[in-house]
Amino acid sequence: MTIKIAPSILSADFSNLSRDCEIINKSNADWFHLDVMDGLFVPNISFGMPIVSKIRKLTKKPLDVHLMIIEPERYIEKFIEIGSDILTVHIEATTEMDNILTKIKQSSIKSGIAINPDTPVNKLENYINKVDLICLMGVHAGFGGQRFINKTFDRLVELKALIKSKDSSALIEIDGGVDNTNCKKLKSLGADILVAGSYVFKSLDIKTAIDSLK
Repeated sequence: MTIKIAPSILSADFSNLSRDCEIINKSNADWFHLDVMDGLFVPNISFGMPIVSKIRKLTKKPLDVHLMIIEPERYIEKFIEIGSDILTVHIEATTEMDNILTKIKQSSIKSGIAINPDTPVNKLENYINKVDLICLMGVHAGFGGQRFINKTFDRLVELKALIKSKDSSALIEIDGGVDNTNCKKLKSLGADILVAGSYVFKSLDIKTAIDSLK
């Protein structure tokens, strides 16, 4: 399978959001990745539903919405309503994961579970056959531009083995610190989707940066 690239809008120029979205629309990227942060689950605030709704109107590709918020079950219906195509919640942020996944499945969009670098991969075991993707964090959630955590490679191998052992069809998404120095290894170890923010939007040519990851 060809690797999917999901540029993270967190690193876009918000004073020129329409321009950056149009560049992604015309690029070889596959998805738009949107990080929603609440300042509670992570020590940062990014943007909420109004911005996601605005971006939905600017985009021609799937919206991969990553909720870095506490108790995401409070907002699942709203994020579905405003146009999410993939909705991912953190395993560390809720005690209602089964209910969340049921709601997302009933809406006919794709579901995902994100997992932070310090959370054991085996915590996913009960959900691996209930989701469309696992978002394996390559940095500690909360800020763009962080350095990739190298133990993510080993965690990717472990996650791939878990998926295979459970005969799951879940895709693996890597989020955080992805660039042209690690993308080939991540793909070779089983990654299906790469989220890249700073590497894409801080480059001299956004489309070329995306192509280098593809």
